[in-house]
Amino acid sequence: MSPKETLAMRIAVLTFDGFNELDSFIAASILNRLKAKGWKAEITSPTETVTSMNGVTVYRQQPLEFAAQADAVLIGSGIKSREIAADAELLSRIQLDPSRQLIGAQCSGTLVLARLGLVGDLPACTDLTTKPWVIEAGVQVLDAPFVAHGNVATAGGCLASQYLAAWIIARAAGLAEAEEAIRYVAPVGEKEAYVAQAMGAVSPFLPVAAAA
Repeated sequence: MSPKETLAMRIAVLTFDGFNELDSFIAASILNRLKAKGWKAEITSPTETVTSMNGVTVYRQQPLEFAAQADAVLIGSGIKSREIAADAELLSRIQLDPSRQLIGAQCSGTLVLARLGLVGDLPACTDLTTKPWVIEAGVQVLDAPFVAHGNVATAGGCLASQYLAAWIIARAAGLAEAEEAIRYVAPVGEKEAYVAQAMGAVSPFLPVAAAA
């Protein structure tokens, strides 16, 4: 996928009961900075409502099956990720295709991604709490906030959601659009530092065309 191939993007932000608000909402908000270009990131859940780890209940915008149709998919973390990763029936509803989709996972979402068979023996990122479980699943865990292998990326740490969003934007709309999206949400007086940090994290994993 390159910026020349598509600008409009439909993005599924997979959000389950017990979800971490920072994962789902930050990523969705940054991605929706491109809504004028036809982008739409939506909370995608297995049930009509899901309740966060801190008791915030939200209505889904799309059912779980929407993930199969989306151009990009992000899997957030939560306190029930181990249960989700062990639920074969639930996982069977998540149909992903890295040959045509950009796919990212954050923190314990990496465990779900591994159970879906989309990590394999490639090194991945996750949070420190989830690290032993991801290793148990046969995945080498990096001491890094972000890594991507082709169309599949993983991130570790709640605020690494900005890296996943920046990566998707850079891949599908170009580096300039990614920089502008991060610049918009960054704190006043620190915008260039935030842009440099985010782009420094994702740029090594961008195809030459996207990085240019």
